[in-house]
Amino acid sequence: MSQEAAFQALVELAELSKKHAKALPAQVNASPRWSGIGFSLLNQRFVVPLGQIAEMLEVPPSTRLPGVQPWVVGLANVRGRLLPLFDMAQFFGGVTSTQRKQHRVLVVDSNNYYSGLIVDQAYGMQHFTSERYSEQATDIPDAVQSIVQGAYTDAVGNSWAVMNIPSLLQDPRFANAALS
Repeated sequence: MSQEAAFQALVELAELSKKHAKALPAQVNASPRWSGIGFSLLNQRFVVPLGQIAEMLEVPPSTRLPGVQPWVVGLANVRGRLLPLFDMAQFFGGVTSTQRKQHRVLVVDSNNYYSGLIVDQAYGMQHFTSERYSEQATDIPDAVQSIVQGAYTDAVGNSWAVMNIPSLLQDPRFANAALS
């Protein structure tokens, strides 16, 4: 077979491939997505931005500490590090609303803070589109209002208040866990 015949065979093969090729899917302008860790606290749904939580754990065994606020559960050894545990429902003036086996610890590990925030229940990753965001979160307890920055609504109409962990860590009440 000559080079010219081989080239012609390749041209015919390319045209045959184009003729039977399927079209690419249509490009759709998708809304930007926002993702966070969902949890319940004080009978409300909250979500925390992904970058603010290092990990999520079952509540580990802990040792009580003397002379601390009642919302300080104690210290737990997590992979060789001492993790202070805080009952967030009690911190905000409420009571934990679910059974202990459903409680989860959201671990914060940033800016010299290594803390475990105990919440009623964790729902894992939640994804929302930007058009489902509102700067106003409704029906949020007053004690939590200062660290909430808006809310997302999911596909079935549930509202998820966005909790800002850095705001919590800067709260003077949280920073001073010792009894007065």
